[in-house]
Amino acid sequence: MTAQPNRLRRNALASVAVAALVATGAAGVGLTQPAAPAYAQSLSKNPIETPDHPPGSFASVVDKVKPGVVAVKVKLDDSADSDDEDGPGQGQQVPPQLREFFKRFGQGGPGQGGQGQGFGMPKRQGQRGAMGSGFIISADGYVVTNNHVVDKAKSVQVTLDDNRTLDAKVIGKDPKTDLALLKITEGGTFPYVSLSKSAPRVGDWVVAIGNPFGLGGTVTAGIVSARGRDIGAGPYDDFLQIDAPINKGNSGGPTFNVGGEVVGVNTAIASPSGGSVGLAFAIPAETVQAVVDQLRADGKVARGYLGVQVQPVTKDIADGLGLDKAKGALVDHAEAGTPAAKAGLKSGDVIESVNGAPINDAKELSRKIAGIKPGAKVELTYLRGGKTDTATVELGVLPNDTKVASTDRGTSANGQPRLGLSLAPASEVGAGSEGVAVMEVDPDGPAAAKGIEQGDIILDVAGSSVSQPSEVAERVRSAESSGRKAVLMRVKSAKGVTRFVAVALSKAG
Repeated sequence: MTAQPNRLRRNALASVAVAALVATGAAGVGLTQPAAPAYAQSLSKNPIETPDHPPGSFASVVDKVKPGVVAVKVKLDDSADSDDEDGPGQGQQVPPQLREFFKRFGQGGPGQGGQGQGFGMPKRQGQRGAMGSGFIISADGYVVTNNHVVDKAKSVQVTLDDNRTLDAKVIGKDPKTDLALLKITEGGTFPYVSLSKSAPRVGDWVVAIGNPFGLGGTVTAGIVSARGRDIGAGPYDDFLQIDAPINKGNSGGPTFNVGGEVVGVNTAIASPSGGSVGLAFAIPAETVQAVVDQLRADGKVARGYLGVQVQPVTKDIADGLGLDKAKGALVDHAEAGTPAAKAGLKSGDVIESVNGAPINDAKELSRKIAGIKPGAKVELTYLRGGKTDTATVELGVLPNDTKVASTDRGTSANGQPRLGLSLAPASEVGAGSEGVAVMEVDPDGPAAAKGIEQGDIILDVAGSSVSQPSEVAERVRSAESSGRKAVLMRVKSAKGVTRFVAVALSKAG
């Protein structure tokens, strides 16, 4: 199967066909390793002052940090050799969290004539070897790379800038952020680089160093194009977007600022051809630091757990709640027995901040809580019934199969006949003991435009529970008379998933 016209793909693990290029090193000439004491200090210490104008050359920063970058060579176990139509080709592995993304945007996905004008992946070709990049973060040989580079690895080796190839072992992996920590097994002192403690600005110059297509020691440069990108790779997406050319084999490699500090770990590219088109995504250093610290100490990552399902506060929802701005995370419900429920959080609360830090949306709440260790106490500021309140919550441990925050963006509706719905008490039609059942939906009505479906159950309207169609109508009329632009409903789908939906009252008719 050939590659589709467009694809967003993990760019590590170059083809085995070009793997031999790495055997001789980038230059084919061995480099002399300086004496051990020279590497007792980070290569990123005493960073170069960051200029506000284009530098005349990146040579100084490259000379400074390049010895700390490695090529990662992996031998895969047999289970990584299956022929999966959603899997990658040329020795790549698709992380589980990206498989659904590829299904949605692969062949026959969005585009003209089903030609895959989204992102696709070719079938894997049964290769047992793979390649990526990484960088050393300590003098004793700890190495950061991507999880998808070493996932299902039978053995791992790293090739240093001086062309030495050394064995390494996997210390820990975190699929949710696609990060992994390795340790060079040979003793000694190694050159290393440091993670930046501050986030880059959009427009800042950056330098990427890695192992594209097995060509180790390759340097590219560009700028930070955007921050906070969510590409659907996982629950904690917060990528830097850079335009420095990145290709297969660069995954796990570092992106440096011009001071020689690592600002991101290169992880994915968007491409119509499989090569770089200036759309690359890197995990921010702040995330890398938090994950690596736990992997180094425990070999795994434990995340804080709040126990709420939340959704974004859209403009319609903000109008329905009487909010000035569409910000915060709307609590769909607090699961029984969880830290959130014990702290008194309820459905309809809007979480506005965590420990004083503002929360802009549901995704940010998810990342914020996940970045705090279990057992820690956090102060949440939330809005309930138009009034601001606070709650102190002791976080639990995130179960492996539980999400900190479900950002279901489902659109359903309210319930009133004039909004295009026929309703009946749920208890009278065998649809449960609570709420009002949707019996019919006018396909041209406002409710249908919001995605409501036959079989949905309306649980409450404007913050009050309902059990009769007349109560739904009364709540809608009350919202209209109070000047609200939208009315907020809590709806349960036929699959049992509940979510809040705001329907603009101006569209009712």
